Amino acid sequence: MDTLDAPPRTVTLSASAARRLAEIIAAEGNPALMLRLAVSGGGCSGFQYGFALDATLNDDDRVFERDGVKLVVDEVSLDLLAGSEVEYDEGLMAAHFTVRNPNATASCGCGTSFSV
Repeated sequence: MDTLDAPPRTVTLSASAARRLAEIIAAEGNPALMLRLAVSGGGCSGFQYGFALDATLNDDDRVFERDGVKLVVDEVSLDLLAGSEVEYDEGLMAAHFTVRNPNATASCGCGTSFSV
């Protein structure tokens, strides 16, 4: 991939993800909370997404903000997530955060793991 075609080193929150995150933070009663998105090895496709609420920033964290809520991604994970969008999906069976990742060449059926 040519560097001109590379996705930007950003991760965005959709409007629905930002809205749901704001609801979760309000329910927790801690306005310092942020949504942390990290990539780790494992899952059925090689890498897996992990979501957690976190009030701490690390030295290698990048912060992305939308509508007053923050998404935190470490630099190593950002290499695999560049250009992604975090979405909040509500279906009949479950409601959850998902990642629309343009770098993923394959993903599992549940959407929590991927390969590049």
